[in-house]
Amino acid sequence: MSIASSPALETRQPPLGTPGLGALVVLVLGTLLLGYYYGPAQGALFLVGGALGIALYHAAFGFTSAWRVFIMDGRGRGLRVQMILLAIAVVLFFPFLASGTLFGHEVKGSVSPAGIGVLVGAFMFGIGMQLGGGCASGTLFTAGGGNARMLITLFFFIVGSVLGTVNFDWWVSLPSLPPTSLVQSFGAIGGIAVSLIIFAAIAALTVVVEKRWHGSLEKEAPSPRRGFSRFLRGPWPLVLGAVALALLNFVTLSIVGRPWGITSAFALWGAKGAQIIGIDPTAWAYWQTPANAKALADSVFADITSVMDFGIIAGAMLASSLAGRFAPSWDIPLRSVLAAVIGGLLLGYGARIAYGCNIGAYFSGISSGSLHGYLWAVAAFAGNVIGVRLRPYFFFEKKVLLRTDG
Repeated sequence: MSIASSPALETRQPPLGTPGLGALVVLVLGTLLLGYYYGPAQGALFLVGGALGIALYHAAFGFTSAWRVFIMDGRGRGLRVQMILLAIAVVLFFPFLASGTLFGHEVKGSVSPAGIGVLVGAFMFGIGMQLGGGCASGTLFTAGGGNARMLITLFFFIVGSVLGTVNFDWWVSLPSLPPTSLVQSFGAIGGIAVSLIIFAAIAALTVVVEKRWHGSLEKEAPSPRRGFSRFLRGPWPLVLGAVALALLNFVTLSIVGRPWGITSAFALWGAKGAQIIGIDPTAWAYWQTPANAKALADSVFADITSVMDFGIIAGAMLASSLAGRFAPSWDIPLRSVLAAVIGGLLLGYGARIAYGCNIGAYFSGISSGSLHGYLWAVAAFAGNVIGVRLRPYFFFEKKVLLRTDG
């Protein structure tokens, strides 16, 4: 009897367990308390973060692994699903970004300058993705899901983020193009058309590469669960994860007035940690802008991005418990720890100077039509190529030879 058709695996469900119950309590109480003390929107955003954590974990939606598999083995299913993710998002976002309002509220996209800082930062981030073992969203949901090594990556991600604020003003002063978006340049319909053509071209390229290397396209592995059990406990189809992430990003836009982001919170946490040990970050230009100065002075629970990040961690913990996979282990090889340290620092510093990460710059940036999002993707992919070549020095993997033949 095959695994996919085994009644025992379909009916036997893992218990929720203490971590799962704890995560569920945190999500419920956190939503209520944040809503009471900081307003209904803040409570709703914590819940949206929880839903993002569940979707990321159950769909195993990793930007890092998708890029690594394509670079190493020419398999492009993960990249094609990312193009579906972006296509859904631009169709949802562009009409409202063009009008400037959504449900009567002002909205704006994640549009930033495209220059040297983005190129260097995204390239660093790309290397960090492969050494650290995850991107920004990947680090949060795998750490929340019980991966102890990713807690090390997360800690140094935070350290790297605050280091990126030390001389952020210098990176901003380097040559760059002004903030530019496809929505501004072509309008909503034209911008959607241009975006879909780009996504289709990238997806087509992955098909050509995969068929050239393997002769056929990879199919998704069958799931041991069916129906509601699969939705509740996973694993989800990868496409379902993409749809969920796009819709939840749109919900974020409707509540906050701007798309989903992750890493600005890491810089904030790091700066508050620096204050605890006697370092004054308020002397750095980054923390002297009104918005950042206010965030540093206020509680982290008043910060939109922080609240959503906390929600992602709790949601991923709940999802991993539902899947029966929450089992942290601290038996981590030293070289793997070193990779997490280096990768985390590169991820944090790179995200700061590049105006975002795989979420804030790549997903939300491109969903906003931002030129800097496309530049980020190219530079980060190049960094991933280098990162993949470096992985064998830290992990037990074969050295990579990029194929150019049939």
